[in-house]
Amino acid sequence: MKEHLDTAILFLEQWGWIPMLIVYIGVTITILIENRNPTKTISWVMVIVFIPFVGLILYYLFGQKFSKVKKMKRINQEQTLRLKKEFQRLEPLMLWSIRNIHDKIGDLSRVFSYLKNEKLSTPTLNNELKLLVNGEQKFPLFLQSLEEAKHSIHMEYYIFDVDNIGMQVLDLLEKKAAEGVKVRLIVDSFGSPKLVRYMRKKKDSMIEFQPFLPVTFTSLANSNYRNHRKIAVIDGYTAYIGGINISDRYINPNEFGLYWRDTSVRIKGNAAAMFQISFWNSWNQTEGESFNLEDGYFKDTATVSEELSAVALASSDPGSIGPFNMEALLISIGEASERIQLCTPYYIPTEELATALKTAAAAGVEVELMIPEMGDSWIVQHACYSFIKPLLERGVKVYFYSKGFLHAKTAIIDGKIAYVGTVNLDFRSFYINYEVAAVISNKEFCKEMEEQFAIDKSNSVLITARDWKKRKAWKRGIDSLCRLFAPLL
Repeated sequence: MKEHLDTAILFLEQWGWIPMLIVYIGVTITILIENRNPTKTISWVMVIVFIPFVGLILYYLFGQKFSKVKKMKRINQEQTLRLKKEFQRLEPLMLWSIRNIHDKIGDLSRVFSYLKNEKLSTPTLNNELKLLVNGEQKFPLFLQSLEEAKHSIHMEYYIFDVDNIGMQVLDLLEKKAAEGVKVRLIVDSFGSPKLVRYMRKKKDSMIEFQPFLPVTFTSLANSNYRNHRKIAVIDGYTAYIGGINISDRYINPNEFGLYWRDTSVRIKGNAAAMFQISFWNSWNQTEGESFNLEDGYFKDTATVSEELSAVALASSDPGSIGPFNMEALLISIGEASERIQLCTPYYIPTEELATALKTAAAAGVEVELMIPEMGDSWIVQHACYSFIKPLLERGVKVYFYSKGFLHAKTAIIDGKIAYVGTVNLDFRSFYINYEVAAVISNKEFCKEMEEQFAIDKSNSVLITARDWKKRKAWKRGIDSLCRLFAPLL
């Protein structure tokens, strides 16, 4: 027996490299023929070549384009076909709305045309907007909206913790469900594992609950695709969107001792119909029983704003035919003539976004980017640092937020159009995750956004090109090394 074992070991020592080489060549060819983004293709090839064996495991877990993506694309096509007639019926109204928006903000209105043409969202004008800074502003109003629900509550969150605020929300949802309100809740199974376990044990719950893309051993490789959205729509009239999850961490002060800076927005009015459709799309990708949107889930609203108060939704997922959230933002950046103000916890840009920002700054547009001074991921933070120098060299102003952790995902263009949502400025948000952002044009709201950006600048450090060049060589080396993984993060 021992002789056979010794023979086998000797054989592997001498010839084991051959099957491994075949595997490496096969995987590399697979990556190349998938016609990915060239940057991402090179990154995966480098990971596989320079991190033997471990690179293959990483590719299996996070790199493959699984059949799950094909299913996502098929579902997207089916959903689009189901909504096609409604878009055709609303075509005259949408064109009228876009003309009204154009009269107020000029060519910046092109993003609303883009969202209409891609059948992502109709532009709505009759909305009431309230900017919510941090969890301490959002949650009191959010709980009030849930308490006032009469017909339906639809929620979709990446993180839903079973903590103080989480249990307040859950108890209120159970109460409303017992009163006859239809309550549906989607959470990402990777982002909210404790809630998934809690709800599985709670057999008497009246909440219609669905974990999104459940993570099991057999589906571990598909765990790369996550539902990062954070939206709620109540009675087809009130909606919430932004970066704030259901967690005590987002309320200041908190037990974690970290000041959490985030942004959300409450929207009342016609735009809630778009949130309803967005949730419906997500619900139809779970095991939950489908529902008819015409069964009271849309609500006609009286005039809630005399001013231009345009709202549309930009959404994207792994099955999208394009990176819609990135493209929507690029349209606005390209039309900017005065200033661009961006907040993101993770700046790991695509070539398209980086070029757009540098070009805008070089053309005389004031471009300001705010990121956290200290991130929540060491490798992501250093990868982010590697993209700073080219921005500074082209005149982009970069601020490091130092009061706490900046988690807001916002943009303000020329004080005329704003983006508030779940979208980070990185590859993952643009290409891999389920993401959504509200595109808003309202003078007063954009003014409030700019004022908050000014407050955040007072809690930040402005980085100069001269100071950045003085960073120690070993730190720049770490930045460059982490950058190799940028498209994979």
